[in-house]
Amino acid sequence: MRLPARLLPLVAVTAASSLLTGCFAANDSASGGAGGEGKRIRVAMMQPPRSGLSPLSDDAFKLSRWSTAETLVRLDRNGEALPALATAWTQSGTTWTFTVRDGVTFHDGTKLTADAVVRSLTEAASASPKPRILDGVELTAKVDGDEVAVTTAAEDPLVPQRLSSPQLSILAAKAYEGKTVSPLGAGTGPFELTDVKGTSSAALDRYDGYWGEKAKSPGIDVKFVPDGTARAAALRSGEADIVEAVPVSQASLLDEGQITEVPMPRTNTLYLNTAKGPFKDPGLRAAARTAIDAKSLVEGVYEGRADVAQGLLGPALPWAADLRSKDIRRAKAGDPDGVTVTIGTFTDRAELPEVAATLQQQLQKAGFKVKLEVREYAAIESDALAGEFDAFILSRATVLDSGDPAAYLYSDFASDASFNISQLDDPAVDKALDQASAAPAGDARRKAVMEAERAVLATDAAIPMLHERVIQGDAASVVDAAHDPRERELVTAKTYVK
Repeated sequence: MRLPARLLPLVAVTAASSLLTGCFAANDSASGGAGGEGKRIRVAMMQPPRSGLSPLSDDAFKLSRWSTAETLVRLDRNGEALPALATAWTQSGTTWTFTVRDGVTFHDGTKLTADAVVRSLTEAASASPKPRILDGVELTAKVDGDEVAVTTAAEDPLVPQRLSSPQLSILAAKAYEGKTVSPLGAGTGPFELTDVKGTSSAALDRYDGYWGEKAKSPGIDVKFVPDGTARAAALRSGEADIVEAVPVSQASLLDEGQITEVPMPRTNTLYLNTAKGPFKDPGLRAAARTAIDAKSLVEGVYEGRADVAQGLLGPALPWAADLRSKDIRRAKAGDPDGVTVTIGTFTDRAELPEVAATLQQQLQKAGFKVKLEVREYAAIESDALAGEFDAFILSRATVLDSGDPAAYLYSDFASDASFNISQLDDPAVDKALDQASAAPAGDARRKAVMEAERAVLATDAAIPMLHERVIQGDAASVVDAAHDPRERELVTAKTYVK
């Protein structure tokens, strides 16, 4: 039963108190931070570890957000590679050579060396399953004097960007001694992971031997709180300093000064089946596009906390809008004339069933008859990929681990792609995708990516509706928490609690 809105805060506070009590007891301890700050940072995170915080899994992004594990390379806002544990790199054909930063120690006191880098990269490349960033990539690493030579089977212009993935973090030898990779005391970041209690909590202390700017806070205390209402209530009650992923329904209950909305590289898209059924007709695909009112979805379902899509790539990629072509030649809208279409979506993302219901109304108003099929994602993905629906609503990450959208565009729209829900087979799209995939990193690649987006949009195989935002909660006492669209940073060396 849905409780009245006026009762939610009290119920949520009670839930948060039971979930968080004891985890943040150390917040008031004074440890003499580098900037004179003595409070530990209390963080409530959405998802508990799924693989014991192994960096070879998606848990790697937690290690990155806590600034405990680091990579050879980091990315700027545009996805360009910048130095991290590597200070420089050069390319020669299929081999990239990286200079390893001098004067870096792991949290166990051992030194960062070329051998240590090769060990970590080799462990990742030989893992089963491989880290997602290496899917389809044959990568080997060898010591080359004081440097590291990274070689791929085919020439790859994105090797530096790939090596920025948290799943390719460089850890001390001790991390690999057991059956699973353990990051405890094995990173190089400004915070050392000192304790993990299963799927309930984790603790990190400032590492005073850090090679870069010393952390201002003495440490971080993390609690994993899957319940969004409880996370938001923890911020309201003062039991947490930073809260991940505040639900849209809870954002209005917080002070505006406590929330930051960060555009995500994630687009809510309606994929239309171009191979069979009504939407094989370009005119009916155009009719569906013109019938959709994305603004009403943003204002109604997302309570204004999303952005109306102008293309497949949204504001989380700041360069996309300036390079987007307004000259897209599409088919003219046909007459639906009562044709029946079936739209599928899933329940795992809370907003999508409501999006489906709203789209049903909009398309029916335009003359379609619409049936909905809503299941859990695990139970519907195979049917979606097999083209069993006329249309499918998907919330899709548009920037994968390399920070590059070309991989997403290829996986979703190439004729031989593994995630081609639209069943698209268009030579012009394939040519544009191949050019984007082969282009060198930088301006040339960004322009090629936007040409590929234009080619896809011209087919109406996918109708981008909105770009999601992540809502982060920060207490008024928090200084310099990161607000990262890629969700790689959260607490950095600069972050502290006043």
